Amino acid sequence: MVADARTRARVVIVTNPRSGGGKTARYGLVQRAEDMGAQVWMTSAEGDATSLARNAVEAGAQVLGVAGGDGTVSAVAAVAADTGRSLVVVPAGTRNHFARDLGLDLRDPGRALDALVDGEPVQVDLGVLGSRVFINNVSFGVYADALLEPGYREDKPRAFAAVAPDYAKGKQWVEARVDTPWGTVEFPQVVLISNNPYHLATPRWLGRRFSLSTGQLGVIVLKRRAQAPPDLLRHLRGELRQHKRGAGSAGDGAAIWSAPNITLHGEVRHLDAGIDGEAVRLPLPVVCSIRPRALRLLLPKDRPGMPPERPMRH
Repeated sequence: MVADARTRARVVIVTNPRSGGGKTARYGLVQRAEDMGAQVWMTSAEGDATSLARNAVEAGAQVLGVAGGDGTVSAVAAVAADTGRSLVVVPAGTRNHFARDLGLDLRDPGRALDALVDGEPVQVDLGVLGSRVFINNVSFGVYADALLEPGYREDKPRAFAAVAPDYAKGKQWVEARVDTPWGTVEFPQVVLISNNPYHLATPRWLGRRFSLSTGQLGVIVLKRRAQAPPDLLRHLRGELRQHKRGAGSAGDGAAIWSAPNITLHGEVRHLDAGIDGEAVRLPLPVVCSIRPRALRLLLPKDRPGMPPERPMRH
């Protein structure tokens, strides 16, 4: 499948043409990348992101690139880390959480290609779950349930609205136990394990990661209170804002902390989960850990999305 021209390519960019409603075509990313000397390989039914990235390495690529959503980025990042290749991330998905936390320009994805000319090397951590890696998070509970709703990709608000009523009634979504620094939480409604902790202290940067190289997982465990408040989702957002990293409680409410590994255990055989936005079913126990500075990135020097007060740590 690898043409002669491709075997000579130093840079191969794997792109998902469907990501972000077709951002690859809308922003002319193929032409922009090729003008900079890169080869662009598109995912299809015959070749997913992982297989294309591995083929590119076998063909001699020294730098991998990826243009797509977080699921596509995660797949290519795993290959880059395993093979010691640098990775260029082009934010061509819908949410682009990883690219956002790298400070990349989400309004003009093509600016990320400047890294091919004078890229700044940065090493970041990867989350690990069994044989898989994750760049953002692993989720159990409300988000994982929403991922399983038909038509989630096309209408995410509808999917969340479909599962929210059961959450408000106190349904035990996560059939597992989580050991926290304050004791064991049984059957929480939400467990979110992130590659580096999320910032929760200030509304402006809520849900951002100021660093991707702390060597720590972020962990958020939510368990319903005895009586659900009238507006449960708004209540949970407010509760998260009140917690600073490292503070929490194992009782009803939120337990928030950071650690190099975390385990979910229980009596059921499998749990539904979301890994970087992809629905999966995982056997118990679920063990997550972190690989410090496992991924080498090439980033453009101009990254307008970085919070000015907290630059990315090298």
